[in-house]
Amino acid sequence: MRRHTGNMNGEQYLGNTHKMEVHDLDNERTSCQIDEIITAKHDKPYNSLSAAHADGYDNCAYCIGGSTR
Repeated sequence: MRRHTGNMNGEQYLGNTHKMEVHDLDNERTSCQIDEIITAKHDKPYNSLSAAHADGYDNCAYCIGGSTR
């Protein structure tokens, strides 16, 4: 579910600046703990997965898959 809280303005992808992983909010899982990431102010919005990857973010194993960790 896309958010309009924290740094998010309805973007599809949320980067977790603490763990350097990116989440797909259109495919969110409970394990992603998106609300906790936003509350801790570790949220960085992205409009594309490629932009998050270019900034060094790895895929979330739960909502995107293909994590390299």
